Amino acid sequence: MAAATLTAALATAGGLLTATPASAVTCASPSWTAQYYANTSFKGTPKLTACDSAIAENYGYGDPAGVTLPKDNFSVRWSVTRDFGSGGPFRLAAATQDGMRVYVDGVRRIDLWRNVSSTARKTADLTIPAGRHTLRVDYVAWTGYASAAFTYTPRTDARTDTVKPLAPTGLTAAYDRGTAKATLRWTRNKEMDLAGYRVYRRASGASWAKVSGTTLLTSPSFVNAPPVTGQTFFYELRAVDKAGRESTGSADVSTTTVDRTAPVAPTGLTATDGQGGVALAWQPVPGAATYTVFRRQQTEPGLPEAPVTQVTTVSSASWTDTAAAERTGYTYYVSAVDAAGNTSATRATASATRGDLAPAPATAVTAVFKPGTGIVVSWARSTSGDVERYDVYRDGHLYTDVSGSTYTDLTISHGSTYAYTVVAVDKGGNRSPVSAPASATTDGDLVAPAPVTGLTATPREDGVFLEWTPNTESDLKRYEVFKAEKYDDGDGGRVWLAHRVEYLGPDTTSFLHTSAADGENVMYAVIAVDDWDNQLDVTNETVHWTEVTELGTPTED
Repeated sequence: MAAATLTAALATAGGLLTATPASAVTCASPSWTAQYYANTSFKGTPKLTACDSAIAENYGYGDPAGVTLPKDNFSVRWSVTRDFGSGGPFRLAAATQDGMRVYVDGVRRIDLWRNVSSTARKTADLTIPAGRHTLRVDYVAWTGYASAAFTYTPRTDARTDTVKPLAPTGLTAAYDRGTAKATLRWTRNKEMDLAGYRVYRRASGASWAKVSGTTLLTSPSFVNAPPVTGQTFFYELRAVDKAGRESTGSADVSTTTVDRTAPVAPTGLTATDGQGGVALAWQPVPGAATYTVFRRQQTEPGLPEAPVTQVTTVSSASWTDTAAAERTGYTYYVSAVDAAGNTSATRATASATRGDLAPAPATAVTAVFKPGTGIVVSWARSTSGDVERYDVYRDGHLYTDVSGSTYTDLTISHGSTYAYTVVAVDKGGNRSPVSAPASATTDGDLVAPAPVTGLTATPREDGVFLEWTPNTESDLKRYEVFKAEKYDDGDGGRVWLAHRVEYLGPDTTSFLHTSAADGENVMYAVIAVDDWDNQLDVTNETVHWTEVTELGTPTED
């Protein structure tokens, strides 16, 4: 198989090993969906369904790799549905030993349906209309040597191909004011004979001019630098096929270029240390869309200066630096930026030293009960940068501490309500105010489901087949299958010892436990488990055990 993807993928679900059916395989176009049959009539369920990137098979005197088929008298059916864009002239080419038939939208185009001792070849030229079409290749290996090859390719000489490509779609333009460049992106055309694209641009009222150069573009993007005049420019895209035919233009997109007038610099910058961080404020600048804040950490005299780094961009004339380290001095700078991306030539400056303060509290505390897991307590971290841990309180008492922003309480009882609060603690031992409380109530019960009834055990060559009456309780979660066998008790006697052999879903009413047919006497029980993980113990006297003798030669008890 060429680039085949086997379908018999194994998956583990709830401890039970299952096989994905062949019909579940989906092959992405333009890959072929290949179905392998152990007959020459394509009857019954395929032995394998796989995805092939091409039909180029040489089976020799055997059967395809990856699937068990007879070496003679097997068949393969390939099919693909794809978008041919504008369509046009195509050539179908088949080479086969033995039989091959090729269909386009259900119409037979190539017929080489006979048992041959050498490779038979045939081509067919046809025009495929625009849009989506389905190709199907039926292949049969009767006897002897087996091979199969098929291709479909566009005919691209200008005299034959008179169909121009479809107009491209999905054209977008994103203008970067920092680089003064427009990035165009679009959806690739579906034509198989596509050679590339050309980009055209015009100002309002002007004619179209090609801006993509003399070489066709082959990737679905293009960067252009329109004149930085503040004008609106329009773009359209045209596709070109290998015959040199150009499509009509795509839907137009537009972009407006930048201007180069910078706003004045901010004034009146102040920096004030407080509980939540260093609060900055400055005078608003007319025409400013955003402000860029920079910071330099102050160093001891004689040491090299620290670098100036950008820390944020804001739209208002104030900002609080919550990430400033305590007991550290900083100098701040602010620049104004207008809507065109121009930045003021100078920056306002101010300095402040961060004190050693209690951290800001944790916020947005939630407590959610999750059956089978516990109560999950979560919160938004403190905005202070030096928090080392969070102390979690349950019902007013310190319960645990964690470094993250979530904790799962496992020591809970059904039908109970618990209240949680959180305190942030920094590296200096300073404690934040207590957060707002969050509560959760556990659901469920403590009663195990009723015993499973109607259990039967039938010995088979491949194991013991179990069947039972379904448990009808509304909160049934799963079944657990147990097996008991006799073992030496160390004192010359024999005792029954039980162990779990499988987890099964709530809709299951039968199970084959595979085991050697060695004639031993064993016992089986099936126990129901509810959503709260309540279940009867294997030693409970109400649990129904069924004894069975496995097939084979009995062993001495």
